[in-house]
Amino acid sequence: QVQVVESGGGLVQPGGSLRLSCAASGSIFSINAMGWYRQVPGKQRELVAAIISGGRTNYADSVKGRFAISRDNAKNTVYLQMNSLKPEDTAVYYCNAGGLTQTRTLWSNWGQGTQVTVSS
Repeated sequence: QVQVVESGGGLVQPGGSLRLSCAASGSIFSINAMGWYRQVPGKQRELVAAIISGGRTNYADSVKGRFAISRDNAKNTVYLQMNSLKPEDTAVYYCNAGGLTQTRTLWSNWGQGTQVTVSS
């Protein structure tokens, strides 16, 4: 079993910053990719940023230059540093991670989500 838990959401004013964290724990042999998605009511969940095991990153166009994803492999944790936040960044942010368990089976799990609200 592998668990994925996010933290770090909250209320911030436009132009402010937040850092989200996502930790994977359990029977982990390897993590191939970790990513952040977001969803607002009535819309599909969208990719915000992702990082794969080689360190390559991918960002949605709407957050390029403002958000930065990073990973601490020793802690099985991924971070999303969000700067210059805009009201349109308001959403529930979800972490997704995937890899192999100790028994070499594939796993891919979502976290429970964390609310980010950008408002004055």
